Amino acid sequence: MPGEPDPGRPTSASGRGGRGGRGAQGAQALRHGASRASRAVGRASRAGARRARAWTAWGGAGETGLSKAIELHFVNLAGDAAVTVSLAGTVFAMPTDEARGEVARFLLLTMAPFVLLAPFVGPLLDRFRHGRRWAIGTTLAVRAFLCWVLAEALASDSAWLFPAALGCLVASKAYSITRSSAVPRLLPPHYTLVQANSRNAFAGVVGMAVGGGLAGAAAKVGPEWSLRLAFVIFVVATVLAIRLPARVDSSVGERDLDDTLPLPLGVPATGRRTLRQRVRGQVGALPAGLRAALVASVGTRMLVGFLTLFLTFLMRRHPLPDLSPTLVLALALGAAGLGNAVATLFGRSLGTRRPEAIVAAALVADLVAALLTAVFYSLWTLILLGLVTGLGVQLSRVGTDALVQRDVPEVMRTRVFAWCETVLQMAWVLGGAIGIALPLVPELGFGVATALLAVCLALSVRIRVVARRPAQA
Repeated sequence: MPGEPDPGRPTSASGRGGRGGRGAQGAQALRHGASRASRAVGRASRAGARRARAWTAWGGAGETGLSKAIELHFVNLAGDAAVTVSLAGTVFAMPTDEARGEVARFLLLTMAPFVLLAPFVGPLLDRFRHGRRWAIGTTLAVRAFLCWVLAEALASDSAWLFPAALGCLVASKAYSITRSSAVPRLLPPHYTLVQANSRNAFAGVVGMAVGGGLAGAAAKVGPEWSLRLAFVIFVVATVLAIRLPARVDSSVGERDLDDTLPLPLGVPATGRRTLRQRVRGQVGALPAGLRAALVASVGTRMLVGFLTLFLTFLMRRHPLPDLSPTLVLALALGAAGLGNAVATLFGRSLGTRRPEAIVAAALVADLVAALLTAVFYSLWTLILLGLVTGLGVQLSRVGTDALVQRDVPEVMRTRVFAWCETVLQMAWVLGGAIGIALPLVPELGFGVATALLAVCLALSVRIRVVARRPAQA
């Protein structure tokens, strides 16, 4: 009958049920696909982690504990990258003149104590050799605390922003020094400092990429969240530092540098010496080739600090025509990172071949690139300068490490390594301070950088010439 439903035709309810069934099946298929994808990503991540751990443990590094130091450096650089991403658009967001003054003031207030205490870092480590792991862990814990303070300062626009930011810088430099004193204790048999530091540097480059990516995602919510991510990273790094092998604290075979190498003329061998005499004695006691390489490395490290701060403010005041200042800064500093990575990859093969020539070539290349930038200031010269700066600073470090390995006896290598790292960290600060103090004129700024590199080159050559005179006589 017309009023009765046809049993062969589905009702509207059953039709909706059919469509609902297909929708439920689609949702279930989507859930299954997402689950399979997440499992695949998890398997890939675990496989990648296993391969990474196998790489860090290769060549006996797992047995001696060097692999743990490499993993610690990876985590540390990931945290540093997160802090950099967080502060990129906040610390330098105020007007240029005001920002330069604030950065200079707090750089002085925070770095002056560090510079004054730097000559005592090596002796302090020698007196507390059994606490190197805790010293490294302390620098990381301090950074974790400061990252939390920074996050709160950003959220509330607190005056603690600059002190905490530059305090992170100080703690980062202190970490580099304390870690450098521990690495020689973890070398596997037939392993050189060049090889160890090349692997550490490569792990650091990867860590910066991972940390920067994670921090960039967190910063989408707000810069304080990427700082909270850095807090978590540094907490993990603190635990990893404390779990380093016990041999990091070993002092077997170590002796004081002052008691091992002869002192230069004019420095009393006995009795109580002043700080100036002590520092002069430490510098003069180093082999001439290492002193010359250290002076050259000071030049390359100063250029890094100068380029980082001078270019940051220069792009805000005098951007290149028709180019975004952020883009120019990213390209120049990205080129520096690329140069550092390339030097890291090839540093192992270059590190044992005439390290003096490697360090000298790195300084000369930096000088030429700075001169070209001063004369032909443009985007391409800035990118070239960034690339050469990254190459130079890493190659000079590789060469200096090789000279320490070759020319310094094992009984005092740890002390010399930490002392050299202290000098290079202060060189970075000096270069950054010069970059802040100079007028924001490209030709003037990069011309001054060229002159400083020329002075370092002349001093390095003079040290070599003076050292050869007695032999020729």
